[in-house]
Amino acid sequence: MSQTIDSKNEISKATLWLMTIATGLVVANNYYNQPLLGLIAKDLHIDEATVSNSAMLTQIGYAFGLLLIVPLGDMFKRKKMILIDFFFIIFSLVGMAMSTSILSILLFSFLIGFTSVIPQVFVPMAAELASKEKQASAIGMVMSGLLIGILLSRVVSGFVGSYFGWREMYWIASAIMVITAITIAFKLPEVLPNFKGSYKELMRSVWNFAKKQPVLQLAAFRGAMGFGAFSAFFTTLVFHLEAPPFFDGPATAGAFGLVGACGALAAAFVNKLTIYIGKAKIILYAILLMLISWLLFALFGNYYWGLILGVILIDLGLQSMHILNQSDFYALNLGANNRLNTVYMVSYFIGGSTGTFFCCTSMATLPMARCYFRRHMLYAVGIVGSSII
Repeated sequence: MSQTIDSKNEISKATLWLMTIATGLVVANNYYNQPLLGLIAKDLHIDEATVSNSAMLTQIGYAFGLLLIVPLGDMFKRKKMILIDFFFIIFSLVGMAMSTSILSILLFSFLIGFTSVIPQVFVPMAAELASKEKQASAIGMVMSGLLIGILLSRVVSGFVGSYFGWREMYWIASAIMVITAITIAFKLPEVLPNFKGSYKELMRSVWNFAKKQPVLQLAAFRGAMGFGAFSAFFTTLVFHLEAPPFFDGPATAGAFGLVGACGALAAAFVNKLTIYIGKAKIILYAILLMLISWLLFALFGNYYWGLILGVILIDLGLQSMHILNQSDFYALNLGANNRLNTVYMVSYFIGGSTGTFFCCTSMATLPMARCYFRRHMLYAVGIVGSSII
C-alpha cells in the first residue's frame, strides 16, 4: 500500500529524485522525432516540409494536454491520474512505432504530445510539497530532470536512428515508459487533491487565473516568445546539417542536445543567483543571451563552432528565464499550482508550435536551392521573437 501525503508534508529526497528522473524520461517522448525527421521522410518517401509538421503537432498536442489534463492534478489523486496517463503514453508510442503513413505519423505525434504531460504535474507537485525555504531548489531539481530529458532525448534518438532506425527509437521509448510506470506505481506516494468542484468549474478557474494574474501573464508571454525562437532553430537543425557545408546526419543533430545540456544544467542553479541579483535583472540577461545566440547562428551558422556556442547560449538563456518565470507565479501561493502551470505551459508550447510552423512554412515556400536565404529568414524570425520578450 502506497503512502499518502498532502501539502502539509514535506517531500522526501527519494520522492524528489523519482519525480526528477521520471520527468526527464517522459518529456523526452516529445523530442525524439526532431533528429529523426530526415529518416522518417526518406522511409515514407515524403518531403521535409510535410514531415516537419509532426514536430509541430507534437508541440500542439502537448499544449492541449497541458490545458485539458494537467489541471486535473488539482482535482484528483495525483498518482492515480499519472498512472492512467501512462497507459495512453505507451499506446501512443507503440502506434508511432507501427506507423506506415504520414497520416498516422501526424496523428500519433499529436497523441504523444497530448499524453506526455506528466512532467508538468511533477513540477507544481514539487513546489507544493517542498517547504518555503526549499521550494526553489525543489523546482530547480525537477526542472533539471526536465531540461536534461529534453536535450539528451535528441542525442539518444539521433544515435538510435542512425544505427538502428527511427521505429526502433519508439519501441525503446515504449519499454522505458512501461518500466517507469511500474516504478511509480510502487514508489510514488499518493497526493490528495486540493480542489472540490466539477471539471467545468476547474477549467473556468484556469481562465480566471489567466485573466486576473499579471505576474502569470507576463511570465507566460516571455516563455512563449523565447520557446518559439528556440523551436525554430531545433526543428530545422537536422536539415541544415544535411546540407552543405556539413553533409551530416541525425546523430550529429542529436549531439547538439548534449551541447545544450551544458547551458541547461547551469540554468538549473540560477535560483541561487537571485540572492545576489534580482530576478528581473537575471531574466533580462537571459534574454540578451538568446539574442546573442541568434546573431551567432546568423553570422557563423555554417561553422560547427558557431552552432555549438549558439546552442549553449540559447539553452542557458531560455532555461534560466523558464525557471525564474515559474518561480515567480508559484510564489503567489494561491493553492492552484497545477492550474497556474497550465496557463504558463500552454502559452509556452503555443509559442513553440508557432515557431515550428513558421519554419515549416519557410521550407515549403522556398526551394532547396535557396537554403542559404531560407536559413537566414529563420534566423531573423528567431531574433525578432526573442526581441519581443
